Amino acid sequence: MSEGGLRIVVVDDHTVMRAGVIALLAAEDSIEIVGEAGDGRAALDLVDRYDPDVALVDLRMPVLDGVATTAEIVARYPRTRVLILTTYDTDTEIERGVEAGAIGYLLKDTTREQLVDAIHAAARGETVLAPRVAEKLVARLRRPVQEPLTDRETEVLGAVADGLTNAEIGRRLVIAEATVKTHLLRLFAKLDVNDRTRAVVVAMERGLLQRPHR
Repeated sequence: MSEGGLRIVVVDDHTVMRAGVIALLAAEDSIEIVGEAGDGRAALDLVDRYDPDVALVDLRMPVLDGVATTAEIVARYPRTRVLILTTYDTDTEIERGVEAGAIGYLLKDTTREQLVDAIHAAARGETVLAPRVAEKLVARLRRPVQEPLTDRETEVLGAVADGLTNAEIGRRLVIAEATVKTHLLRLFAKLDVNDRTRAVVVAMERGLLQRPHR
């Protein structure tokens, strides 16, 4: 910890949200906000200039997103702990943030007291996770090893994401409609879902389907 309190930087591309976080922490004597930034590249400049104890970083930002920013800070400025503060709590986002080296992952519905405690814990090198995030990570660790989708199943799922019916999928992929149904049943089982919409959502959360084909 730096003398006079913890030095932190706040990184969020939403001006109002960034100002809100700063306002929440302004009255906290044990914390000194030494800088703020609206994108990841500017955040790296701040960390380089001020050598903060903790960087509060949003996930989705222009120029350099939160995951890339986290990875850069961890690699180049290992003394600075990265605490992600975001609205996103999908499995994929959480895993990307943690794998990039963030010591903590909080959601923006956290209270002032929780945020202050988390900043202090992060500065001490302690892992800090929002309860919902911790639950998701534990649940993911408890899942059996997932069987990957085949190339054909991924194609069928992409067509589902495009809004095609089974008959239309069959015409697109030049396969029988009955074969489409078989592929759907298999990928439903692999994704542990019961309907087409949920299959697309889960696949996107797991990074198996980036976006609907256009």
